[in-house]
Amino acid sequence: MKQSYLRLLENNKAWATLKKYNDPDFFEQLAKGQTPEYLWIGCSDSRVPANEITGTKPGELFVHRNIANMVVHSDMNMLSVLSYAVEVLKVKHIIVCGHYGCGGVVAAMGNKQYGLIDNWLRHIKDVYRFHFPELDAIKDEDQRTRRFVELNIIEQVHDLGKTSIVQNAWKNNQPLHIHGWVYDVKDGIIKDLDVNFTSTKDLHEVYRLDSIQQEQPKKPSKVLAEI
Repeated sequence: MKQSYLRLLENNKAWATLKKYNDPDFFEQLAKGQTPEYLWIGCSDSRVPANEITGTKPGELFVHRNIANMVVHSDMNMLSVLSYAVEVLKVKHIIVCGHYGCGGVVAAMGNKQYGLIDNWLRHIKDVYRFHFPELDAIKDEDQRTRRFVELNIIEQVHDLGKTSIVQNAWKNNQPLHIHGWVYDVKDGIIKDLDVNFTSTKDLHEVYRLDSIQQEQPKKPSKVLAEI
């Protein structure tokens, strides 16, 4: 019996052959490097392929994905991706894109224990706690879940703006925009949540970081100066 994973390798060969047929220089150009304009922070859900739903080609999107598209300040994986995208690749747009029906968001709304992932879900639960008056007032469970998905995305946009990586880019006059989007698996359409950050002015004052003060070199002591 043929192993199912072998189908992926066969698909890859067919894809590469088709790409070279349509554009003989495709891989040669791709191998020269990447200059993506966008960083995509999305959910790991297999139904939300970033390039496919945005109609972008290889090299146009720098992608980071995790459960429920979270921006967690202690997540070195996310911070490393963010740092490279902003400081090295100089992306112009960071897009946080969640999706309705997100399993991580749904799990965070309940009290069931799942294991290790409970530590990750706690960050999503914090978002619910911040917005519980609005969410608890929504009686329809499906509508409450959809709104929770949106609020979670909006909070992650805020969390990106709080990072020193993003704020230093703004202070250096680097054009950088943060957007919050939500994808609907039921119809394939992306909705812009109209939350767009372009400077520290979009953050609450308490989150605005001062520039790092460079220490002035100390003057040599009189004894050292005479040596």
